[in-house]
Amino acid sequence: MEKIKVILNTQTNTLDVWFDDAKKEFICEETGEEVILKKDKNNNIIGFEKLNVLKHANKSTPIEVLSV
Repeated sequence: MEKIKVILNTQTNTLDVWFDDAKKEFICEETGEEVILKKDKNNNIIGFEKLNVLKHANKSTPIEVLSV
């Protein structure tokens, strides 16, 4: 498995998580829960975007990134 790429964009208030190369993104699917699934041409989920990620958090909310 490739490395997982996590991008927190405080300007757009979004969190992107990629399980595969973002360049493979072909289509997006909204879940209706402020989450957008990113899919490749074979309809495999290669990532997701969480909208309004800091909506309910305060500025001191810790973010932890784990590497395995």
